[in-house]
Amino acid sequence: MKASRIAAAAAVAGSAVVVLSSPAFAHVSVQPEGAAVKGGYAVVDFKVPNERDDASTTKLEVTFPTDHPLASVMPEPISGWTVKVTKSKLAKPAEMHGETITEAVTKVTWTATGKGVEPGYFQKFPVSVGMLPTDTDQLVFKALQTYSDKEVVRWIEVQKDGAEEPENPAPVLELTAASTSGATAEDASEKTENTAADTTSDVGSSDTTARVLGVVGIVVGAAGVAYGVLAGRRRTTV
Repeated sequence: MKASRIAAAAAVAGSAVVVLSSPAFAHVSVQPEGAAVKGGYAVVDFKVPNERDDASTTKLEVTFPTDHPLASVMPEPISGWTVKVTKSKLAKPAEMHGETITEAVTKVTWTATGKGVEPGYFQKFPVSVGMLPTDTDQLVFKALQTYSDKEVVRWIEVQKDGAEEPENPAPVLELTAASTSGATAEDASEKTENTAADTTSDVGSSDTTARVLGVVGIVVGAAGVAYGVLAGRRRTTV
């Protein structure tokens, strides 16, 4: 009886963990395709899963940060969805890479023209963004997910240091240090140059070897012909 009670309690606890942790897997998130390097451009995907079993996601609104505005925001066309890009004047002009920015994209809205994201599925919404800021390690976006039954889920809560993940966390894009990417690019460039130099050296060495062998062949051939002529003369004389 004691063993069965322990097993039942463990099963209940396991179910509770699954139920309590499931929202963490269902929230709207953002991830780069590759790396989001500071000071550069990147393509990022807003991933929208449908955690409902009785309604479809028919609209997504993503608010872009104004404390680190992005001058260039270009969404990729998606079949079955319309997209609207909203630009707004900044309350305070921002200096970005030597330029003064007075307006920036503050919101991108996708609206389904068909069924949208049905239960049991997810959808990625790709966006090209840049230039990424150099004075922060992450960008926080806020998203509103609307369902076909008009329910709106607000993914807008910012994660605080040392605190548990909020119930409706806002999508966060982690940025990569530019120096790391630069070193990699330089290494790749140097490797390419060394490979080209080695290839050229090998080709030159092969050409030299072929020429030497050709000359040797001609000399040996000429010697053979001369020997044959002299041998013929000797036989004739005898």
